[in-house]
Amino acid sequence: MGRSVSYPTGSVVAFRLLDEGEGDDVDWVYECLVDEVIDNTKATFPSFERFDGWRGREDRILLRNAFADCGISTYCGLAAIWLAERDDARYWEADFYNPRTARARHWLTQVSDRFIDLFGDLRLVGRFSNGEAIFERSRSKCDTGS
Repeated sequence: MGRSVSYPTGSVVAFRLLDEGEGDDVDWVYECLVDEVIDNTKATFPSFERFDGWRGREDRILLRNAFADCGISTYCGLAAIWLAERDDARYWEADFYNPRTARARHWLTQVSDRFIDLFGDLRLVGRFSNGEAIFERSRSKCDTGS
């Protein structure tokens, strides 16, 4: 199976190209995107706080609120900016005493379109049988000329 950019299962994902041009420093472009994700997410969804963590080895958590993690994953110049229900021990312990899962999924459903509009330049169209993904430019970005 082909390799593609990682993101947590069940997450809301916005895709964007990471490399802006041949002369750009990819690390600098990545750090600028991380700063943009943090600033815009906190401005749009004030419940998020900065968080430094990982889901596995490839999915970097940048922000966290009571229900979700917001993070970024990259592979070969493609960035996946994602929102996913929290999956840490403190979340599940709190859920045991005061169930949060249904509220978390409802909140993610409510904010998903806004999140995609905020960060999505590309839309996943499908995958080949080898796992290779096919993308197209987001219609909202094409219509606005962004």
